[in-house]
Amino acid sequence: MPEDISASGNRIDLPVTGMSCASCASHIQEALAALKGVNSASVNFAAEKATVYYDKSVVSADDFINVIKDQGYGVSVSKITLPVKGMSCASCVETVQKTLQSLDGVVSASVNFATEKATIEYFPSRTGIREIKKAVKDAGYEIVEVEKGEDIVEKEQREREASYRKLKARVITGAFLTLPIFILMQWEHIGLSKIIDVPRQINFLLQMVITTPVQFWIGWQFYTGALSAARHRTTNMNTLIAVGTSAAYIYSTVATFFPSFFEIKGYSAEVYFDTAATIIVLILLGRLFEARAKGRTSEAIKKLIGLQAKTARVVKDGKETDIPIEDVEIGDVIVVRPGEKIPADGVIKEGYSSIDESMVTGESMPVEKNAGDSVIGATINKTGSFRFEAVKVGRDTMLSNIIEMVQSAQGSKPPIARMADLIASYFVPAVMGIAALTFIVWYFWGPAPSFTYAVLNFIAVLIIACPCALGLATPTSIMVGTGKGAENGVLIRSGGALETAHRINSIVFDKTGTLTKGEPEVTDIVSYGLSEKEILFYASSAEKGSEHPLAEAIVKRARENKIDMKDAEHFQAVPGHGIKATVNGKPVLLGNERLMQDEGINIGSLKHDAEKLSKQGKTPVFLSVDNIASGIIAVSDTLKEESVNAVRSLHDLGIEVVMITGDNKRTGEAIASQVGIDRVLAEVLPEDKASEVKKLQSESKVVAMVGDGINDAPALAQADVGIAIGTGTDVAMEASDITLIGGNIKGVVTAIALSKATLRNIKQNLFWAFAYNVILIPVAAGVLFPFFGILLNPMIAAAAMGLSSVTVVTNALRLKRFRV
Repeated sequence: MPEDISASGNRIDLPVTGMSCASCASHIQEALAALKGVNSASVNFAAEKATVYYDKSVVSADDFINVIKDQGYGVSVSKITLPVKGMSCASCVETVQKTLQSLDGVVSASVNFATEKATIEYFPSRTGIREIKKAVKDAGYEIVEVEKGEDIVEKEQREREASYRKLKARVITGAFLTLPIFILMQWEHIGLSKIIDVPRQINFLLQMVITTPVQFWIGWQFYTGALSAARHRTTNMNTLIAVGTSAAYIYSTVATFFPSFFEIKGYSAEVYFDTAATIIVLILLGRLFEARAKGRTSEAIKKLIGLQAKTARVVKDGKETDIPIEDVEIGDVIVVRPGEKIPADGVIKEGYSSIDESMVTGESMPVEKNAGDSVIGATINKTGSFRFEAVKVGRDTMLSNIIEMVQSAQGSKPPIARMADLIASYFVPAVMGIAALTFIVWYFWGPAPSFTYAVLNFIAVLIIACPCALGLATPTSIMVGTGKGAENGVLIRSGGALETAHRINSIVFDKTGTLTKGEPEVTDIVSYGLSEKEILFYASSAEKGSEHPLAEAIVKRARENKIDMKDAEHFQAVPGHGIKATVNGKPVLLGNERLMQDEGINIGSLKHDAEKLSKQGKTPVFLSVDNIASGIIAVSDTLKEESVNAVRSLHDLGIEVVMITGDNKRTGEAIASQVGIDRVLAEVLPEDKASEVKKLQSESKVVAMVGDGINDAPALAQADVGIAIGTGTDVAMEASDITLIGGNIKGVVTAIALSKATLRNIKQNLFWAFAYNVILIPVAAGVLFPFFGILLNPMIAAAAMGLSSVTVVTNALRLKRFRV
């Protein structure tokens, strides 16, 4: 977005939400001012606005937004993704991106050539969707518009298919018209002059008549693209093709009507109508192959969309009625029979069944479901019939969220793409400069007929240059890579996360619910002055209203022992330590050793019992009743079956594995030894998890954090790559970069392996895109001619240019063979 520039640097005003007092404004101001590159920052609580003066080359608006969010506040920024038609190369992408970024109120704009989408973050108070769309249209491109209720993905698919059919028809027509031009070119050489003698000038005239529709009808899109770019004082691939083929056409037309103009030192003028026509047809053929290959890169989205049920059998007024999936509402009771897809997310009310959830979990074994269990839309009912209540419908279902996340990731750009974007912005003008220099050198110092050589080499340089390959190198690999991740239950939210994951050398796992099942059980009760029944009574009564997993385990054990629990009074949670409450008029403390110390409770010999239990990997919970240490309840959480294998695989990749837990050190180390973990960060309070991640980063490590709870969200956001367990909280998933849909932590290994494979593929693509241009542009300019007498025919240049784009996309499609 445009900023005011003053002596203090660039200025930006950010609308901040969530501030409740002047202290909030002060916190945000300090955090912004601490950023490198910020000259000054001020936050106005009354106006709910942050004003920052900064150095644009060091820090960006995205950095400010992230800092404000990290402080627990919001920035009222809207985000929209628009399908853009008419982009033909990386230079077009750069034009659209710069156009959007120049709009007042736009925070960031990212345009993806492979997906043909623009993602814009903007302040609604300063600009709107109408202004954004108008800017794109004014730049010479089109927005795919949808009617109310129409599916944007389906509309895009139809538009692409229509565009493909139209392009295919033009290629076939162009090829049909180009064939007789070749026959006329070789009229004498193939002996047709013996049958019908066609005078030279008539032959040229016939070629011109046939070439004209190829040049100005089949190839009209190159002219419109070039003129649109010229209106905005820029250039793109269309400029190169339009100028190159026009040069061949105009040269040949002049040679047809004014042959004497070229007759120098005994050379007769030749025409190159076949060159102009063939270049256009070959380039369009390359685009046809490219469009077909690009369509295959988005198969993951099509597969996900194909999983959705089309109808739902809803019970209304006691009758079962089939309705379109779009008409299902929250609260509807839906009947599902064996073999049918579940239409929405919900909870079973009646019946039971086994459900194939492999779409979400990747596990082939069906999952048994009974009344009260949750079901996920698009999963398949295998055996029984049941009724369930719809809880999430439409865009709120898990499948819709997965589709949205995959689309978002496929449209994002990793940092490695910035290099290609930067080069693309200078590419076309540089090529035109090289082409002009080639013409001058050949015209003044080339052999006779120098003008002919100059024109042909000028055309060859313009035609062989390929900004398309540069533009496709990164996004096609990202599209296939993120799609492959989704197929394996790994949702990657951005290209940046996919790029960073391969550099991870330290992974921090939250213990509960991540390495363990998160369903602890009471294993031991150590009594000290009270009976086991009394210990369970006071502990369960105090914990009765708590949702903490340890509390649930204690309450569950009390119910199993049929203990009559009472309602606690003055309940108070002490984060990271335990709880305080009053039961039957007596003060009760339940928590770790630190809580007892803070409250001045002498635990005496219980400390020895606690150490013994900790060495067994159990969590000792101390109980104090009436300010006297009364016993210990030991709780243990079961390790997930895949935890050991996942940690072993990470070690094989040379990655340090760290476990973070609120448990004491002995308990933490006991569990870590079972899994094979290198390092334990024990007795860490929820609010300190992020700072522990920061400490690891200060050791020059690229850190990933794996967690599932609300208290993990700050650490997930702090980590270089945040990985959320899909069975965890929405807050954790929102703060993460990668989500493991089924909750299987083997997905961490999959994500890293996929990142390595994708980055390797991107680097291969970029190498070939750069190598192609660096090697072949000089060849087209004629550098080999003085040594070997080799010149590049413009028609071969056109074929090579089309092949380069297809090669890049085809290489990206190799990622489809990725196996975990």
